[in-house]
Amino acid sequence: MKLRHIILLSIAVLLFSTNVDAQCSMCKAVAETGSSDGIPVSGGINQAILYLMALPYIIMFLLFRKKIVSFFREWKAMWK
Repeated sequence: MKLRHIILLSIAVLLFSTNVDAQCSMCKAVAETGSSDGIPVSGGINQAILYLMALPYIIMFLLFRKKIVSFFREWKAMWK
């Protein structure tokens, strides 16, 4: 029953999620105005935000990779 709830919650999150802007108000203002050269800076700001967002997950994976792998092995064995 618990697995069923997890699957239904995952489907609901995927179906009802919306696009959001991952920028603070100051970053958004800088991205909208651009630079004095006319070159847009929004692409670089968005890449930096994604990099800063992904880095903690990579560090956590490296710290807990043995537990993560054992979890997936148990989960795979449960479905056999």
